[in-house]
Amino acid sequence: MSSNKYDSIVVGSGAGGLTAAVALAQAGQKVLVCEQHFAPGGWTQSFTLDGYRFSPGVHYIGGLNPGEYLSQIFRGLGVSQDLEFLELNPDSFDHIFIGDERFDIPKGKEKYIDRLITRFPDEFNGIKKLFKTIDDIGSLMRTLPHGKIPFSKLGSIKWFWKSGGALINHYVKDPILRAILLSQSGDHGLPPSKVSSLVQTGIMRHYFNGGYYPRGGAYVLPRAFIRALKRSGGEIRLSTPVNKIIIENDVAVGVEIGDGEKLYAKNIISNTDPETTFNKMIGAEHLTNKLNKKLNKVRYSTSSLSLFLAVDLDLKSMGYDSGNYWYYDHSDLDKIYSLGQTDYAVYNSPPAMFMTITTLKDPSKMKNGVHTIEAFCFANHTAFDKWKNEPVGERSADYYKFKAEIMERMLNFLENHVPGIKKSVVFKDLATPLTNAHYINSHNGNIYGTDKIKKQMGPFGFNTKTEIQNLYLCGASTLSHGVAGVIGTGLRAAATILNCKTKDLLKQNGPEVKISYSE
Repeated sequence: MSSNKYDSIVVGSGAGGLTAAVALAQAGQKVLVCEQHFAPGGWTQSFTLDGYRFSPGVHYIGGLNPGEYLSQIFRGLGVSQDLEFLELNPDSFDHIFIGDERFDIPKGKEKYIDRLITRFPDEFNGIKKLFKTIDDIGSLMRTLPHGKIPFSKLGSIKWFWKSGGALINHYVKDPILRAILLSQSGDHGLPPSKVSSLVQTGIMRHYFNGGYYPRGGAYVLPRAFIRALKRSGGEIRLSTPVNKIIIENDVAVGVEIGDGEKLYAKNIISNTDPETTFNKMIGAEHLTNKLNKKLNKVRYSTSSLSLFLAVDLDLKSMGYDSGNYWYYDHSDLDKIYSLGQTDYAVYNSPPAMFMTITTLKDPSKMKNGVHTIEAFCFANHTAFDKWKNEPVGERSADYYKFKAEIMERMLNFLENHVPGIKKSVVFKDLATPLTNAHYINSHNGNIYGTDKIKKQMGPFGFNTKTEIQNLYLCGASTLSHGVAGVIGTGLRAAATILNCKTKDLLKQNGPEVKISYSE
């Protein structure tokens, strides 16, 4: 086989693309991954600013205990040998602040339920019924692909077509309780009334057994996958943008990379947005009217304002820990997340922010007693479009002035929750939707791929197979998003190409995932 011919070429080295590449290489294929950025990993990359390490796309991961979903995949692909995770505070891996109210979400579903009932005794029945329904939805999701639907779970099928907000509101009435149950909506970025209940409940279930942070930061995930890829003879090329997916007679046959070189493969897997895959790399002339119409209607997830801080403040002695901090101004999360679809937080104090102290999650990253913090709020891309054609790092002065104004408002918000933080800042920087678009190559800087609204899920979304023969999709715009979700999409893509079950790909028998406690 000549050097420009492969069995499979993967476009993009996000967690989905790398998973597909590793599984295919382990099955004996000659595999190449092309990554446009100089750092691999997509949202699982890490970077250093002024000597401080940041990992903005990974704050916690679930499903890592022995026998759980992600643990099985990491072991089955042999990447577990190169990974270690630190458990977030098991008594409170998510700290929820709603106005003046506080609630701490613990590891363990039963413990979570008991804590909710203790705090909201009048909602006892609704809480119990809600969590049973969440379990039933999970069972249905696992069994539906096999055509086996337990009769006892049939009553929960109706929720497949309803929103996460409708589900929660059906069972509980207290506005603070509703807000607590919906507080992890930042993991999909949509107003609860818009998000599919399958996504909302899937996120809740994912963290029932706690949250974990990769020791060393997010980049250890792509590093482990790339090691596994190379062990199986696979190849990755960084700083290698794909200009074009080559289509001949309605079949994907290769890619053209940045310098004009053409590489050929039997299978092309795109780990990028549908907008990038179909409109930028293929072109409407190669697509059916049906797909072109669908692409014109696609709604992408919102973007983010990401604040990176180093602070000379003894946060541990102030009572902070490895858990995540979710700050909401009030309990109307639908209103808050609706504002996150707009440019509201660009010009005003954000109505909510998510904060993580990465040096309390992974104390080995502490440098000279200075903590690193990552804090986020949602905003769309529109306010930044005027600068999008200017070169990165050389944008006009008004862009940097604009960023400084936004940072000041975000810091003022944090000061209300973390007294003294403003005067203790020794480093600060802000990533905007333009930053996301450049480093992740996401359409308009979106952070979760396509919006996970009901009409873009399941058969209405983008599946692994495409209308173009030998072109496959994986990543956040397909079946699921988040680290665990996109890893699943990569496995699905590999299994589809190899015409096998996903479990048939998990044969490496790696060691149990190593987990330590970060406190």
